Amino acid sequence: MYRLARPFLFRLDAETAHHAALAALRLPWPRAARPDPILAQTLFGRTFASPIGLAAGLDKDGHVAHRMAAFGFGFAELGTLTPLPQPGNPRPRLFRLVQDEAIINRMGFNNAGQATARTRLTARGRAPLPIGINIGANKDAADRIADYETGVRAMAPLADYLTVNISSPNTPGLRALQDKGALDALLERVMAARGADGPPILLKVAPDLEPADIDDIAGLALAHRIDGLIISNTTISRPPLRSVFRNETGGLSGAPLHDLALARLRDFRRRLGDALLLVGAGGIADAAQAYARIRAGAGLIQIYSALIYEGPYLPARINKGLAALLRRDGFTGIGEAVGVDAK
Repeated sequence: MYRLARPFLFRLDAETAHHAALAALRLPWPRAARPDPILAQTLFGRTFASPIGLAAGLDKDGHVAHRMAAFGFGFAELGTLTPLPQPGNPRPRLFRLVQDEAIINRMGFNNAGQATARTRLTARGRAPLPIGINIGANKDAADRIADYETGVRAMAPLADYLTVNISSPNTPGLRALQDKGALDALLERVMAARGADGPPILLKVAPDLEPADIDDIAGLALAHRIDGLIISNTTISRPPLRSVFRNETGGLSGAPLHDLALARLRDFRRRLGDALLLVGAGGIADAAQAYARIRAGAGLIQIYSALIYEGPYLPARINKGLAALLRRDGFTGIGEAVGVDAK
C-alpha cells in the first residue's frame, strides 16, 4: 500500500507530506502480526513487546503515538515538547535527500506546548504500548534548565519514560548543555524535579562528540543515576551526499548517519558497560542493522527517517527478521544478545 502512496507523497514538499502522513496515521489500518515473543523484554517495569520504537519527531504533539503498536512498534516516543508553544524555524525546514535515503531538518522544536499535550494525553488514557515523552527548552527561555524542570513536572505523570533532549542542533546554543558543567547542573535539577517516584529519565545525546565529551557525559550519567542514554540525535557533519539538498543547514538523519551513530554507541558501551540502558538510533533501516546495534549494546532501538522511505510497516518487517537472526545465533530471548559483541 505504501509503495502506491509514496510517489504521491514525494511530489509534495517534505513538511506537507509529513502532515499528510500524520493525518493518514489517524485512520484505521490493518494490524501487523504481533511481535515474536523472543523479542519481548521488561524494562522499567513495563513490557516492551518489541525493541523497535518510534523516535521523537514524527509525532511532536502526541496525536498518533498510541496507535504505533498496530505497525509492529514495541514503544513510541512523542515530542519534542516545550513548556510554551512555539512555531519553530521558518519554512522550508525539512528536506528529503532521496538519493541518499536521508533527511535534513531544522524544525526548531515546533510544537503546541506541554499544556495542550497534557490535555490530549490525559483524555486518551493509557496507551497499549510504552510511551516516552521527549522534552526540550523554548528557544527564548531565560533559564533553559528551568524549562527542563518544568517539562519533567508537567509530563512525568503521563510518561513511561522521559527523554531530556539537549542534542538538537536546531535551537541555537542548546548543545552547549552537553558541556560538563552545564550538564552537571541540568541533571541535578532534572533528577530533583522527577523525585523518587517519577518515570525513568533518558538523555538524548549528539553523535558529534569527542572522546572527552563521551567520558564526561558517561560519568555524569552514572553520578546522577539517570536511567539511560539515547544514542544518537541527528548530525551536523556532512559525509559525501548526492542530493540537491545536501548543503542545507540542519540535522542530518537517515542512512548517512548509520556508521557515526553506531560508533558512538560502541564508545558509550565501552565506557559504561551494562550500567545503563542504551537506546540505539540513527540510520537503522532493516533487521540486520537493528541486530548489529543490539549486539553492540543497545537494549532498545528507535527508527524514524527510514519510515519515510520504507513505509509504516517497516517495524513489523524488522521484528520478523530480528527474531530469525536471534534464533539463528542460538538466543532464546533478546536480552541475551544485548552487548555480546562488546564483552
